[in-house]
Amino acid sequence: MGNLLSDHQESNHYAYNRSWDEIGNMLNKAEKVRNDWEMKFITYRANKNKSKAIECARNMKALEGVIKTLKWTLGDKNIAHPLN
Repeated sequence: MGNLLSDHQESNHYAYNRSWDEIGNMLNKAEKVRNDWEMKFITYRANKNKSKAIECARNMKALEGVIKTLKWTLGDKNIAHPLN
């Protein structure tokens, strides 16, 4: 069996050309979208729409991971590792 690289290790698979500004802008957008989902969550929970509230909570949680990873990428000293 050969020593195959996974997709994330193939250097020709990634451009590595994102600017710090582009990453910062993505962070700002992710935070805004997460806040939008939180507002929807609060509304659906208050209206006792459990399935929609769960959908919102799931999306909020996913965006928290995106936000944490982008902050880590930008060098946030409060985030030792994005998977912790």
